[in-house]
Amino acid sequence: MEGTNKKTQVRRIFDSISHRYDFLNHFLSAGVDFYWRKKAIQLSEMSHKTKLLDIACGTGDFAITAKKFGVEKIIGADLSFNMLSLFNKKVDWINGKVVETVAEHLPFKDESFTNITVAFGVRNFYDIPQAFRSFNRILSDNGKVTILEFRLPSNPLVRNFYLFYFNSVLPFIGKIVSKDNEAYTYLPESVGEFDKKVDLAALFKECGFAKVEKHSLTFGLTQVVIAEK
Repeated sequence: MEGTNKKTQVRRIFDSISHRYDFLNHFLSAGVDFYWRKKAIQLSEMSHKTKLLDIACGTGDFAITAKKFGVEKIIGADLSFNMLSLFNKKVDWINGKVVETVAEHLPFKDESFTNITVAFGVRNFYDIPQAFRSFNRILSDNGKVTILEFRLPSNPLVRNFYLFYFNSVLPFIGKIVSKDNEAYTYLPESVGEFDKKVDLAALFKECGFAKVEKHSLTFGLTQVVIAEK
C-alpha cells in the first residue's frame, strides 16, 4: 500500500507541475543543472555506441545532453504522462521513444541497454532495491547506471545555506510559479529523508553491481553515482 500511495503522489505532483518544470529547474538552480547533467554524461563515458534508457526522464533534459555527446539511441521512461508529452515535443529528433512506466518493473528485454541514467529521480522510487535489480537485468555486461542526485553537503556553512534555501526559498518560489502547494514542499522533504536513509553505493552492490564510484559536485550539493554491471 505504501508503494502504491507514493506512486500516486509522485505521478500527481509531476503531472501538475510539468508545464513549469523546466523553467523552475533552471531558475532555482541558477542554471547549474546544465553543468550537472553534462558532467554526469562525461563521467559515464557515453558515445555514439551507447544505447541509453533515461529513467524518470521528465521533459528530456538528460536525453538532450546525451544527444550532444553523440548518443543516438535513447528511450525515455517516466511515471508522469504530462512529462512524457513535453519530452516528445522537445526531443522528436532523437532516435528513440518514450515509455510510461515505473523503474521497479521495466518492460524491456534482458541486456537491452549499455547505459541507464536517472537525474533527481531515485528518491521518488517506491522500492529502490527492486528498481536496481531491474536495472541490472536490462543492462548488458559492463553496462553502467548513472545517478545524478541531490545530497546534504558536509561543509557546515554550505549545509546551512542549502537547508535555508531548500526549506524556505525554494518552496516559496515553487508554489507561486507552479501553483502547486505540495510539489515544492515535497522536494526538500524527500531530499532530506533520502540522504539520511539511503546509501546508493551499498544498495547497488547488494543488487549485483560489481563496481561503484561516487563523485561530488558544486560544494557537495549534488552527487554522481556510477554503478557498473
